[in-house]
Amino acid sequence: MSSSAPAPASPTRGLVVAIDGPSGSGKSSTSRGVANRLGLRYLDTGAMFRAMTWWLLRAGIDVHDADAVSARVSEPGIESGTDPLAPTIVVDGVDVGVAIRGDDVTGAVSRVSSVPQVRARLLQLQRNLIADATTTGGIVVEGRDIGSVVAPDAPVKVYLTADAAARAVRRAAEEGGSDVAATEASLLARDTIDSGRATAPLVMADGAVHIDTTPYTLDEVIDLVVALVEAVEAPA
Repeated sequence: MSSSAPAPASPTRGLVVAIDGPSGSGKSSTSRGVANRLGLRYLDTGAMFRAMTWWLLRAGIDVHDADAVSARVSEPGIESGTDPLAPTIVVDGVDVGVAIRGDDVTGAVSRVSSVPQVRARLLQLQRNLIADATTTGGIVVEGRDIGSVVAPDAPVKVYLTADAAARAVRRAAEEGGSDVAATEASLLARDTIDSGRATAPLVMADGAVHIDTTPYTLDEVIDLVVALVEAVEAPA
């Protein structure tokens, strides 16, 4: 999918748009495009979990040991920039935007994300960022539990999916031509972990609108989500 968004509109005060879905469904590109189109802030919660995972790996923590992980979750300072055109993620003053996309982090992030103490720490950070953004405008938040846990009262909730094969092709392209079959297997394995965890599993939230992005271009998906926002914001 590709996008060429028009100039941002005026921010809508207090608006939260929650966009959930599995890896490769188009969440990030769609969320950034919607935020840019509407003049809203943007938060990638998945990057926060990757940042925590990166820190734990760098600290030599066994990410498969939930007790060891939970004992250290309060230590790293994680800061998320919310500009949809240039989102950032910083850990203890270090820009980790590239590092968190490495194979080591990708292979461990679902395990780290399943630890309740990790989710509790990051949930508070996420809600603080959402509260800050909504005082002056609004925010588009993407992840796997935004509509169900992080912002259940969001007036616009969207659940994006796509065929596994389409998701694998997109993700392989993003990663510079990775093996599509291996990428698909990895995505499906992560789906199983994310959907099966006890705390905040990947689910479609009550009241969310399901969009299968497989047959659409990025611009078309952005249009669909923007239309949902406009419908909610339209005067009665």
